[in-house]
Amino acid sequence: MDWGSLIGIALALGGLLAGQLLEGGKLSSLIQPAAFIIVVVGTMGAVLLQSGWPTFVRGIKMASRVFVPQDDDYPSLMREMTNWSTIARREGLLSLERVIKDVKDPFIAHGLRLIVDGVDPHKLRGVLDLEIDAYETRERLAVKIWESAGGYAPTIGILGAVLGLIHVMENLSDPSRLGSGIAVAFVATIYGVGFANLVFLPIASKLKAIVARDVFKHEMLADAFSGIAAGDNPRLIEERMNIYLM
Repeated sequence: MDWGSLIGIALALGGLLAGQLLEGGKLSSLIQPAAFIIVVVGTMGAVLLQSGWPTFVRGIKMASRVFVPQDDDYPSLMREMTNWSTIARREGLLSLERVIKDVKDPFIAHGLRLIVDGVDPHKLRGVLDLEIDAYETRERLAVKIWESAGGYAPTIGILGAVLGLIHVMENLSDPSRLGSGIAVAFVATIYGVGFANLVFLPIASKLKAIVARDVFKHEMLADAFSGIAAGDNPRLIEERMNIYLM
């Protein structure tokens, strides 16, 4: 669990609510279901229209990594790669076939399979680089739904404000209904700007950093696999992996 992210979003929302109370306002005045539906559902609809269903679902699922990041045990990974390179150097590349079944990471399994199949080191690196590029493109498209939500939400909040004002103008003869219309108008704007700057855009930035770290790790692994296929000394492979972590 990434407690920093949880604390961050709690501080952001808590500061907004605390400011409302310090100004003498009521928290209940910020609870407007109509404004929430306009902003959140409208924003999600616009993002879905832009990205398409598969990318939209992938982006939603990725949000969990903001609060529950995947473990990247680089020291353990380096030990495994060094051990595999030692096995390949002593027993031959085909000896790595027995470790593939125990590997859970698809990228690592693919790299080992290419080594076992005897693919030329340069061609192996080219194949893995293409896989890395495809992965990065796919992940960045998924992350973009959160950036897009951060762009659409404030504008849709303004649309909610206009709808609220229209509701007010239609009920000028009934003063009892003016308050709810005005509340929806202003709260919709708060929801739009608030969700964009306190939730959507921070999530997008965090996910971009996560994707960049994943790509970096894959590039390190691709370099190591190329070294194993070329028969490089295990110590040299370990040194090259260490350079990536400096």
